[in-house]
Amino acid sequence: MRRRILQSMLAMVLGIGVLLGVPLGFTAWWWVDEMGRQDLRQRLDRVAEELLRQEDAGRVASTVDVAPFRLLLPADAHLELQYPTASGATARTSVGDPVQGPQVSESIALGDSGSITMRIPRNAVRAEQWTAIGTVTLAVIASVLAGTVTAAITAKRLADPLEDLAQRAGTMAQGDFHSAWRTHGIAELDRVSTALEVANREIATRLQREGEIVGEVSHQLRSRLTAIALRLDELSLHHDPGVVAEAEAAHEQVQRLSGELDDLIAASRASSSRPRHPIRVRDTLDPVIRDYTNLFAEADREIEVRYRGADVAYATASRLREAVSVLLDNALRHGAGCCRVEVDVADGSELVRVSVGDDGEGIDDAVVPLIFRRGFSARGSTGLGLSLARALVEADGGRLDLTTRRPPTFTILVPNRPATPRVTAPRRVEPR
Repeated sequence: MRRRILQSMLAMVLGIGVLLGVPLGFTAWWWVDEMGRQDLRQRLDRVAEELLRQEDAGRVASTVDVAPFRLLLPADAHLELQYPTASGATARTSVGDPVQGPQVSESIALGDSGSITMRIPRNAVRAEQWTAIGTVTLAVIASVLAGTVTAAITAKRLADPLEDLAQRAGTMAQGDFHSAWRTHGIAELDRVSTALEVANREIATRLQREGEIVGEVSHQLRSRLTAIALRLDELSLHHDPGVVAEAEAAHEQVQRLSGELDDLIAASRASSSRPRHPIRVRDTLDPVIRDYTNLFAEADREIEVRYRGADVAYATASRLREAVSVLLDNALRHGAGCCRVEVDVADGSELVRVSVGDDGEGIDDAVVPLIFRRGFSARGSTGLGLSLARALVEADGGRLDLTTRRPPTFTILVPNRPATPRVTAPRRVEPR
C-alpha cells in the first residue's frame, strides 16, 4: 500500500515538475536572449547620445572621437557607424574587432546622420541561456527531491495506519475481538477505527451471549434426549414386537440427533470454519435420504438418487446433512412428483455438486431474489430453512443456489480438495 501511495505521489510530483519545468526553461531561454538584446539597445542609445553630442560640438561623422564608444562596448563586441559622405556615398567607421560566426546585432537609425549597429557573438548569449537553463533544471530537481521526501513521509503516515487498520480488521474477521484499537491522528481513519471498535465490542458481546445460549440449549436438549432414550429403552422391553421395532428405530433417531447436535456445536465453536478432514458423501447423505424415502412414500411420491464419480468432500458432515434435509423437506412440502438427488463433480472445477429437484410448479420469478432471505416465507413456512441451509454450506466454503426455477432445482457446491477454492455461483438456468 505504501508503495502504491508513494508511486502515485511521485508520478504527480514528476508530472508537475515536467509541466512547470519545460515552460519555465523556454521562458528562461527567451528571457536571457531578450535581456541581451535590451542591453545592446541601451548601449546603442548611449552611443547615439555621445555621437549627437559630438555633432553639436562641431564634429562631423568622419572626425568623431571613437574613444568614448570603446567604453560602452561589451567584451568581444563590434560597433559600426554608417554615415553619408558629401559625394552621396556611404562611409563606415568601426570600433572593436569584427565578430566572426553567429552573432546578435541591434541597430539604431539616426536619420540623415546615418545609423549605428552593435554586434556581439551569439555564443556569449548562449552561455547565459544555458546557465539559466541549468538554474531552472536545478530548481526543478530540488523541487522533485523535496516532493519525493514529502511523498515518502506522507505515504508512510497514510499507509501505516491503513495497514494497521487492515490488520486489526483481519484479526477481527478471524475471531479476535479483544485487541485494542489505536488512533493515528487522522480524523477519517480514526472515525473508521472507532466504528470498528464499537462493532468489535458489539460482536464480542453477542457471540458471548450466543455461546451461553447455545450451551444452555444444548444442555437442555441433551437432557431431554436422554429422557426420551430412557423411555425408549423401557419400550424396547415391551412384549409386542411391533412396538419394540418402533422403539428401536426411534432410539436410533435419538442417538443420531444427539450426534448431530454434538457435531453442530463443535463446528460452531471451532476456530476455523474450514473442514480439516474429508467426508464420504454417500455415507453422509444415505441416512438422510433413507429417512425421507419413507416420508415421500407416504405421500405417494418417490426419491431417485444418483451418485456419479463424487465420493469425497471437504465439508462438515452435519452441516451438509442439515442443508440437504432442508432441501428434501421443501421438496416434500411444496413440490410434486419425483424428487431427484444427484451427486457428481461440477464441470471444470474441483467441487462436489449435490442437486435436489422435483417436478413441482416451480418458484415465481418475483420471489426468486427473496427465497434465501432470513424470515421470508411465500407459502406459510418459517422462512428459516433456506437461509439456514445456505449459511451452513457457506460456513464450509461452499455455495447454495437456485439453478432452475421451473421445475425447481437447488444445487449445493462444496470443495473436494483440502485447499478450499473460491466457489462461484452456478449458472442460473432461466425458465423457457
